[in-house]
Amino acid sequence: MELKEALLYEKLNDGQVRCHLCNHRCKILPSYRGICGVRENRDGILYSLVYGLVIAEHIDPIEKKPLFHVLPGSKSYSIATVGCNFRCTFCQNHEISQVRLHKDMIVGRETTPEEIVNRAQVSGCASIAYTYTEPTIYFEFAYECCRLAHAKSLKNVFVSNGYMTEEAVQMIAPYLDGANIDLKAYTEAFYKRECGAGLKPVLETLKQLKERGIWLEITTLLIPGLNDDPSELKQMADFICSLGPETPWHLSRFHPCYEMTDIGPTPLSTIHQAVQSGKEAGLRYVYSGNVPGDVGEKTFCHHCGQPLIDRVGFFIRENLLQQGACPHCQTPMAGIFS
Repeated sequence: MELKEALLYEKLNDGQVRCHLCNHRCKILPSYRGICGVRENRDGILYSLVYGLVIAEHIDPIEKKPLFHVLPGSKSYSIATVGCNFRCTFCQNHEISQVRLHKDMIVGRETTPEEIVNRAQVSGCASIAYTYTEPTIYFEFAYECCRLAHAKSLKNVFVSNGYMTEEAVQMIAPYLDGANIDLKAYTEAFYKRECGAGLKPVLETLKQLKERGIWLEITTLLIPGLNDDPSELKQMADFICSLGPETPWHLSRFHPCYEMTDIGPTPLSTIHQAVQSGKEAGLRYVYSGNVPGDVGEKTFCHHCGQPLIDRVGFFIRENLLQQGACPHCQTPMAGIFS
C-alpha cells in the first residue's frame, strides 16, 4: 500500500520535521521515526507507516470499550493498527501496541476506510471503535474512517490514552461522538515512570473533549501500591467531577501483565472503596471494571436510585431505560441513546 503523508506536522530546517499529532511533539530527523514508531521522516516529509494496515478487527459489545452510556447493548466495529505513543509497563495489548520494540516490521492487513465502514454496516454495528492500541498514532486512517462513518450515520468512538494535541482534537471533533480516556493515575511521577509520558496533557485533553461536546467516559486501572492511594483517588474524583458530575468513571481491577507481573490483582475492597470515593465526590455514575457480576457494573438512576441497566461483564441482562430516561421518575440519564 502506498505511504500516506501525515497530517498535523511542520517542516523544519535541514530536512527535520515536527509532529503535532500527540503531545510528545516529536522532532524527527530524516530517516527516523517518532516515539510512536509508526511515523517516519523520509526526505523531509512525514509519513504514516500504518495507514490502511489493520492489525486487529473485531465486532465487540460497546460495553467492552468500556462505554456504558453509548447505545447500551449495541455492537461496535473495533479496529487498530500496531504502535503506541506510550510505553506502559502494564499494557494489556502489548503484543500489538509495543511491536516496534521487538521488530522493525510494520504488520497488518491492507484495507481502506470505505471497506471498514462497509463491513461495520453489513455486520449491524451501530458504531466504529478505534481501540486496542492508541488511535492517535493511526490518526490519518481513523480520521478518514470517521468522516465516512459519520456520513453513514454510524457513531465514532475513540478509546485513547488522551495524549492527542489540541490540534488533533479540533480536527477530529466534528466526526467523533464519544471517547473513553484512560486516566492512568493522578501524579506526574507515575506517568513518567510507568508510561513514558506526562499527566498534564491528558487532563487538558479531557477538558477539550468536554468543551467540544464529545461524550466522555474515563477509565482508571487500579494497580496496588502504585495509583490506588485514597488521597490520590479523591483528587482524581474531584477533577472528574469538575468536568461534569455526569461523567462516568470506570475503576478497573488490575491483573499481572506484560512487564508488571510482580504485583498481584487489585483487592476487591480497593475497587469498592474507590467507587465510593467517586460517589462521595459527586459523580453520578461510578463503575467497577474487570469484576464480572459485581453490583458496581449496574447503572442506577442518580435521582431516585432505581436500577436501570443490569450488566454482567460486557453483556446486558436487562435495560429498563425508556427513551434514555428512568421509567420511575423520568429523570434523563446522560449519554447517547439514539
